[in-house]
Amino acid sequence: MTHRRALIGLALLLAVLGLEQLGRGAWIHVKARLAQHLLQRAWARTARGEPHARPWPWADTWPVARLRVPAHGVDLIVLSGVSGRTLAFGPGHAPESAAPGTPGTAIVTGHRDTHFRFLEHVRPGDEVLVELPGERPTRLRIEAVSVVDSRTAMIRSEDRAAALILMTCYPFDAVVPGGPLRYVVTARAAGG
Repeated sequence: MTHRRALIGLALLLAVLGLEQLGRGAWIHVKARLAQHLLQRAWARTARGEPHARPWPWADTWPVARLRVPAHGVDLIVLSGVSGRTLAFGPGHAPESAAPGTPGTAIVTGHRDTHFRFLEHVRPGDEVLVELPGERPTRLRIEAVSVVDSRTAMIRSEDRAAALILMTCYPFDAVVPGGPLRYVVTARAAGG
């Protein structure tokens, strides 16, 4: 009888631990979706001219652009910075790169398992729309998709036309996050 109780206790403990892990995994996705709703509100304030409109009072980031990929139903607010805290809530713009949609090369990164999961399905020719506050959207087309090693890859900077690099970790179904491989999507403005 005590052996049976021990097995039941162990099964209950494993079930509780499994539910806890499932809850943690689900929380990441819930937080990412909820954040995009709050970011949409902050984006509306940004578009009306409020500089550094924080999506919540303690936020250390703010919206800098809106990124849409109509063929994949994507409409995301891009945040300033690429820290882990920022990327937990949305894709981030590398501040040392050009502003998205302006002449030069803009770099935007995001997590492969939340906001940038759609990158797995984009194809050359897909349209990307990038909007800065108070500006009309810039139309870009995806030119190339590649996998690179972050330890050796170099990003070529475009000076005249608007270029956009969307980057995330690779492979998309990796069990362990991180690693040196990056999935890189390159888009350019028409005529660029």
